[in-house]
Amino acid sequence: MRGADRLHGAEHRSVEVNFLWTDTNLPLALALLSAAVSATILAVVIGTARIAPPRHLYRPGHGN
Repeated sequence: MRGADRLHGAEHRSVEVNFLWTDTNLPLALALLSAAVSATILAVVIGTARIAPPRHLYRPGHGN
């Protein structure tokens, strides 16, 4: 039964998260998942802002 306990996460690790005005304890897996999701959203937003053409530069009658 010991091997089965290890496979099902019998040992839960918790980490302290201090972000802006919040101080909380989260399970390690949840903290890593939220960090990965946040980083993905940030990368998509920055990538979209860099790829999207500035529309005000391509308006007719502005020298282009």
